Amino acid sequence: MILHPAILTLVFVSLLTTGMILYSAFFGYRILRCWDIRSGSEEQLALERRTYLLSTLVSHVLVFQIGSLFLYIYTADILHVLFVGAMCAAGTLNVNAFGYPAFLLKLLNCIVAGLWLILNHADNQAHDYPLIRKKYALLILMAPLIAAEAYLQTRFFLGLEGDVITSCCGSLFSAENPGISGDLVYAPPAVSMAVLAVFMALTFGTGLLYRLRGQAGPWFSLFSGLTFIVSCVSLISFISVYFYELPTHHCPFCILQAEYGYVGYLLYAALLAGVVCGLGVGLLMPFRGIPSLARRLPEIQQQLALAGLVSYGLFAGVSLYGVLATDFTLGLL
Repeated sequence: MILHPAILTLVFVSLLTTGMILYSAFFGYRILRCWDIRSGSEEQLALERRTYLLSTLVSHVLVFQIGSLFLYIYTADILHVLFVGAMCAAGTLNVNAFGYPAFLLKLLNCIVAGLWLILNHADNQAHDYPLIRKKYALLILMAPLIAAEAYLQTRFFLGLEGDVITSCCGSLFSAENPGISGDLVYAPPAVSMAVLAVFMALTFGTGLLYRLRGQAGPWFSLFSGLTFIVSCVSLISFISVYFYELPTHHCPFCILQAEYGYVGYLLYAALLAGVVCGLGVGLLMPFRGIPSLARRLPEIQQQLALAGLVSYGLFAGVSLYGVLATDFTLGLL
């Protein structure tokens, strides 16, 4: 099973990403110790040449890292036919103990990778690279997460056995399940809807305020992060139910399949873009006082805020369409 093309691609990308990030983290340690833009020493010139090359390579590698999340989910989904009891990616990821931890770590790494790309882009706008220590410090913190993800993903794929009987999504995401997924399903739909509406309103309110007046940027970033969490819960609690038109079907993975128009990929991509752009506004806020970035940084933040609002608007619009475009009604009392 390890010879499946998609699995080989994921393993290759994870090894490439891990090797590149670990090497860059080692180089980043030298940056933290020795970087001095005012120096004309031979060592400083060598660091400047190498950091430009490494930053470019890491940027491309992290783009592949973000894409690997969706390939991982897609691979888990197409492999479900090989396991007794599995109906979608939910069953495949439950075949052994490494599937879901690898998925959650991939999700976290995608968000961190997106934030690093934002930090790197902002740093490249100035001639003196004022954020270079910050972005390499973040890279050093990211290195063990990337390595752990590669380990968990490899263990997951190596542990896939065709004779294993796994659980279907109906049992994994049901109120009877004693785990976290069962708690999410048990959340009252009316409460979930109200909480999602409140956080969406707060996110759009602070986002528009920041776009129009340049105020409430940190609040917009905070609410963007909280809205991401609330939206993920809402996907399981009630949004997916309207797409399935089944009151007991709460699986967040079946909406990735063709019979639902692959709408899950659109919803998840919109959520990821929204949270990365929203958090990116707050990430750049402490550096607005740097002289070489004073003019360009507010422009980048305004663009990120707009992208975050569009992304969350897309998620809200598609979700609302799923709720309103069906005769199915979910009891709210």
